[in-house]
Amino acid sequence: MNTPESGLPMAVPAEGLPTRVRIHEVGARDGLQNEKATVPVEVKAEFVRRLAGTGLTTIEATSFVHPKWVPQLADAEELFPAVADLPVELPVLVPNERGLDRALALGARRVAVFASATESFAKANLNRTVDEALAMFEPVVARAKDADVHVRGYLSMCFGDPWEGPVPVEQVVKVCRALREMGCDELSLGDTIGVATPGHVSALLTALTDAGVPVETLGVHFHDTYGQALANTYEALRHGVTTVDASAGGLGGCPYAKSATGNLATEDLVWMLRGLGIDTGVDLGSLVATSVWMAAHLGRPSPSRTVRALAGPGDDSDQEK
Repeated sequence: MNTPESGLPMAVPAEGLPTRVRIHEVGARDGLQNEKATVPVEVKAEFVRRLAGTGLTTIEATSFVHPKWVPQLADAEELFPAVADLPVELPVLVPNERGLDRALALGARRVAVFASATESFAKANLNRTVDEALAMFEPVVARAKDADVHVRGYLSMCFGDPWEGPVPVEQVVKVCRALREMGCDELSLGDTIGVATPGHVSALLTALTDAGVPVETLGVHFHDTYGQALANTYEALRHGVTTVDASAGGLGGCPYAKSATGNLATEDLVWMLRGLGIDTGVDLGSLVATSVWMAAHLGRPSPSRTVRALAGPGDDSDQEK
């Protein structure tokens, strides 16, 4: 494993950016959910444990969806108890009240629902219209809040849809406001197919602020399909966003949107933030080693540029499993 030269990247703060960013790590859930070969629950649990050891404080553990829809996460009941003792936040996805029941029974204290800004994706992902999906989430959010559980609202297709094309900003704002009024504590704005550019990010965040959605309740979730994820993240930081979703090693995609490629790699994000003098609390060397370890289990190198730069020759495939 290589290490960067001492003091690199040089920290040069930029005016108007936050001093600290919370990384919402999605590698263990969003990163693995689209893997064709089943990843053993023991490997998933060790992945979460290693991620926790890097200094990450929020690690999305799994999803309580029906195994028919996401077979890779059928082991949620086994996985969550195996990592529940970790001193980090472990959010889980819940698609409906049944999923919430399963999560609460295991002691989950942070849950997330996943909505869509477009009708086409709502139909593909949830087999419902946007309004029908929101109606389904209302009792889920209400019951979670009654149980004093933190609720995140994911919103997919905020910047573009593979069936509908460009998504009007006002359409996204409307669904965001509905999720907030429902009781969601936090919203994650998803660029599911990676088509956003910084100007579009700026326009959406400005519109949300103008609509009364507090920027401190917003997170961003960028995919790197067109190489724009870091540029889009930087623009979000300029608007005051301090929560950024990322996936260790750049793992991930979306089973319901085939044009969706990998998530923003956590290592690439940390490298950029370190260079901007922004604190994350994450040890980059440990994170790279964790992604190299996971890549060995998946049988392919990590797509993260930073992992490839810092991992020595053979590290992607020869690391002991």
